[in-house]
Amino acid sequence: MKMRTLWFSALVGCVLAGPVSAQLGLPPECGTLKNAYGPYDYRTSLGTEQLHVVEAFHFDSNVENLRKGMSGTLGGDIGYTLRAFPNHHRALMSMLRLGYMLKAPKAPGAPFSVVCALMRAEAFQPEDVMVKVIYGHHLLKQGQRAAALDKLNAAHASNAKDANVAYNLGLAYFDAGDFGKSLENAHEAYRLGFPLPGLRDKLKRAGKWKDAPAAVEPVSQGAEASLPAGEAAGTPAPEAAGKAN
Repeated sequence: MKMRTLWFSALVGCVLAGPVSAQLGLPPECGTLKNAYGPYDYRTSLGTEQLHVVEAFHFDSNVENLRKGMSGTLGGDIGYTLRAFPNHHRALMSMLRLGYMLKAPKAPGAPFSVVCALMRAEAFQPEDVMVKVIYGHHLLKQGQRAAALDKLNAAHASNAKDANVAYNLGLAYFDAGDFGKSLENAHEAYRLGFPLPGLRDKLKRAGKWKDAPAAVEPVSQGAEASLPAGEAAGTPAPEAAGKAN
């Protein structure tokens, strides 16, 4: 299985049109989810012609890495991608990074603001856990720690068994200063085979890393199961939160 990381490199995610009725509650400035092309759920669109066409003309590596637009401005190309695939995880991250780079709530050429891009993605697919992680990451960057933790805790509560989700959730919890949940998600990500050591290294540098408890072997009926000597019985309790970056 090919692993992906959202903050540092590209993430990759039957075409299924999303529930347009879910747009209820979007403010007027965020527009409508109705679109001539789609909208489609990014998670179920990998390998489809619909996604290939949009990425081929509006979201190549230059756009994703904010080097050069394909059909006009970077904001226009990323915005087009997000109109067709509102929960396109990589495009959402590119839109956020573009806003941070320009220090602007809305990039030139973009059809909607950074916040609207996140709201549209969540309204389109409320159960998409990665969207909540990205949203929480953005709120942390804006210094809105309480709101960020609401999003991250919602993603955490979903118990999604995905190495990429766990890894990025662990990174976000680290930035929020919740080292207990960061460690818990790190253990989950590495248990599921995530290959990059970045989260583990961050926790080690902060003095917060602990190895996961050893797996307990099944025991015969009547025998008592116990953790190996010296192993902790669970994830350390979250520590006092530090200042979000």
